[in-house]
Amino acid sequence: MELRQITAVYYSATGVTDKVVRTLAEALAIELSLPLTCRSFTKPGERAEAMRFGEEELVIVGSPTYAGRMPNKIAPDFQARLQGKGALAVAAVTFGNRAYDNSLAELCAMLEANGFHTVAAGAFPGRHAFTDALGEGRPDWDDKRTIQQFAKQIAGKLRKLEANPPPPVQVPGDPEAPYYIPKGLDGEPVKFLKAKPRTDLGKCCNCGVCARTCPMGAIHPANVAEVPGTCIKCQSCVRKCTHHAKYFDDPAFLSHVAMLEKNFREPKEIETFL
Repeated sequence: MELRQITAVYYSATGVTDKVVRTLAEALAIELSLPLTCRSFTKPGERAEAMRFGEEELVIVGSPTYAGRMPNKIAPDFQARLQGKGALAVAAVTFGNRAYDNSLAELCAMLEANGFHTVAAGAFPGRHAFTDALGEGRPDWDDKRTIQQFAKQIAGKLRKLEANPPPPVQVPGDPEAPYYIPKGLDGEPVKFLKAKPRTDLGKCCNCGVCARTCPMGAIHPANVAEVPGTCIKCQSCVRKCTHHAKYFDDPAFLSHVAMLEKNFREPKEIETFL
């Protein structure tokens, strides 16, 4: 199988998955001496049209882990828009230092069902969207070196491929498993599905960056203090507001964040599969 193109496709609300996937894709492009195209799948408009890939392409597909699986409001777009047509694929998920649970298995299963042939997969810890206390600074330089070494291993496997199509990569997890149930500081389940970001009007300059970058298009562009759409708690608006005017004050949400900060500070390792 002769490859002619590498494409990276990723959903990345706060930039962590972007960094991981780009690092991996750039290293693979160098290893295989192939051109690289990076395509964000984050904003609503970027997910509007189908992306079709052929047998001469290698696609690195990246998604964060939300509650132990792919983001439930974004996964249907991956399912509907990405079409493999025999393309090879590398699945990559990021997670905020708790666990990736079943997200990698779900992504691999989705890719195989959509006509891709998965040849490698990896789960990469990164800074948690909710708090800097988990995975702060990650992916860091050590992570980057590990990712680059993984790219070398993938390139080596691709050079030796004989089966066409190759057998799918085996990863842990169950793609049909239920979502992780968030818990509060007392260990009991908490619900914050209806929580939405608040706006400190004393800090907000109404620049609109939160509305423009919201993956769900949930924030009113003319009055960013209003959030009429569905909020998936991705924290894009909080992370990208240059005036630090966006925040969450939902008690259940804050209790869950406190629980994460208490129990999941120990740095997790990258896990890769070939």
